[in-house]
Amino acid sequence: MPGILLGEVFPNFEADTTSGRIKFHDFLGDSWGILFSHPADYTPVCTTELSRAAKLADEFKKRGVKMIALSIDSVEDHKNWSKDVMAFANEAGTPLPFPIIADDKRELSVQLGMLDPDERNKDGLPLTARCVFVIGPDKKLKLSILYPATTGRSFDEILRAIDSLQLTAQKKVATPVDWKPGEKVMVIPSLPDSEASALFPNGVTTKEMPSGKKYLRYTQI
Repeated sequence: MPGILLGEVFPNFEADTTSGRIKFHDFLGDSWGILFSHPADYTPVCTTELSRAAKLADEFKKRGVKMIALSIDSVEDHKNWSKDVMAFANEAGTPLPFPIIADDKRELSVQLGMLDPDERNKDGLPLTARCVFVIGPDKKLKLSILYPATTGRSFDEILRAIDSLQLTAQKKVATPVDWKPGEKVMVIPSLPDSEASALFPNGVTTKEMPSGKKYLRYTQI
């Protein structure tokens, strides 16, 4: 099945969008990026999702993440639907703060493995699932999440995951379950204690376990 794996270079596709024709790597520049797909325009869950994404646009910008959406409808449909999206966000008359890719021929959806086999339009054609792709400045895929068309995404969780990705790309740490920025992080297992002490001036604490293995090491960044 077509698709892309974590760590692979994301395809440098060309596409028509509500902001004009783009080449994806040029669109990203040196930034992080997020591409999120939607089953179709003028559908209820998609409208709530794009509205939430629009409200959080400043949060993504603060993290240096460029946003772009994708749906299987035309540019013209996207532009008209965007008015509904922004009205739902209580910002009627304000333009959507990110472009939407027009994938009406489903070429990109097939290439990236986005199609939902269980959800189809009135003509029997498959709709795109709710995919999330986070791409790093090196143009490699850092995270992917796949939701069915019937389940709306949590953009708060997506932002939390981006915070983790950006932190762990710079520091030799991992983030534990339910971690939020400012909380303690875990020292990666491959880092010896001697190096950990030098790298983390705030100190490293180890949680004792019945096994006696000292693998749960925490530090404050």
